[in-house]
Amino acid sequence: MDSKTKVIIAGAGIAGSVLAIFLKLKGYEPVVYEKIPEVTYAGLALLLSPNGLRVLNLIPGLLDKIRGLQEDKFTHTSTVPDDEGLLIEFDFSTLPAHAGFGLLRMYIVWGHQLVALDQHADHVEVAFVNGTKDAASFVVGCDGLHSDTRVSMFGREEAGYTGLSQTGGVSPIPEELKPEPRVACWYGDGAYMLALTMPDNQMSWAFTMPEPEEKETWRATDKERKEAFQACPWSQWPLGARELVHTAKKIYGLYGRPELSTWHKGRVILVGDAAHPTSPHLGRCANQAFEDIYHLVRLLVQHNTDAAPPPSDVLAKIFEEYCALRVPRTSRLVKEARAMGESNVVQGIEACKARNAALRAVWSNKQAVMAQVADMYLQPFVGQGEI
Repeated sequence: MDSKTKVIIAGAGIAGSVLAIFLKLKGYEPVVYEKIPEVTYAGLALLLSPNGLRVLNLIPGLLDKIRGLQEDKFTHTSTVPDDEGLLIEFDFSTLPAHAGFGLLRMYIVWGHQLVALDQHADHVEVAFVNGTKDAASFVVGCDGLHSDTRVSMFGREEAGYTGLSQTGGVSPIPEELKPEPRVACWYGDGAYMLALTMPDNQMSWAFTMPEPEEKETWRATDKERKEAFQACPWSQWPLGARELVHTAKKIYGLYGRPELSTWHKGRVILVGDAAHPTSPHLGRCANQAFEDIYHLVRLLVQHNTDAAPPPSDVLAKIFEEYCALRVPRTSRLVKEARAMGESNVVQGIEACKARNAALRAVWSNKQAVMAQVADMYLQPFVGQGEI
């Protein structure tokens, strides 16, 4: 091995890439392996919240290079008969004063597929589908919901369909939603829509509804399915929703994995969706991966000060402290995200009216909402210091 401590990262998505930068800054030699053969489009957009931005800000100059928009305005609209119209409008422009950062909307563009791990006392050997092999002091699995690292550690598990599917796309901003960048939500009978402002006069949006299981993919749907979607009742929703719906491009199912009590085994650790995949209803997927990275790197710096190849006992201490911090928090957030998705798409007019009333009650106390949101974003860093 080289004089620097080599670390293999499985997965070149946003978590793996950010982790690699941090490890490089701290004196390690990360090597990132990605199973897809070339850069392609993945997903619709990414909302960076104060917790994620706090982590990214620790990489010198990075935030200055991120192209995005500050999201200050949230609007929630009901399409339910006899209870139509604006539920609440919330201004998040003061969030940076409470939590250090605001909400930044950005979009991302996205082989070596890991198939086996052979662990030794001081290193891990990794084998890939194409027959190549590599070795490193330790391995970090950042390879998402379908994590091959996780499979190699704990065996194959069935992904559990949540009962909800999403259709999403990117569209020009409707006139009704100009000129202020915003997060816009619509609530209907058995359906929910979220749209977020992007650069270049665009909005990304996602529509959630209960449906039979849909194959999980971000690839473009076929013409027949697209036309059927656009003919549904929500294609006539007000305040810009109808204009957005008519560019439906992508369909995928929302899946979860069985909860893990620990994310490490020997010299291998999981980060992000590989450890705690969550449905997107709280908008915390990437930001939770950044929290993972913050604590993993912080503990490496604390317990392995010279960035030398860590002995097994030191690495075990780092991984155990990391899991003790992160497993309880992410487990709670995964449950909260699924519960929010289910409550957003309740069916029946009376149930929808009850949901609307609950939303009005929760969001009406703006000071309490702001304090709760700021605490949620700051809590993972209290007393921890910088990396």
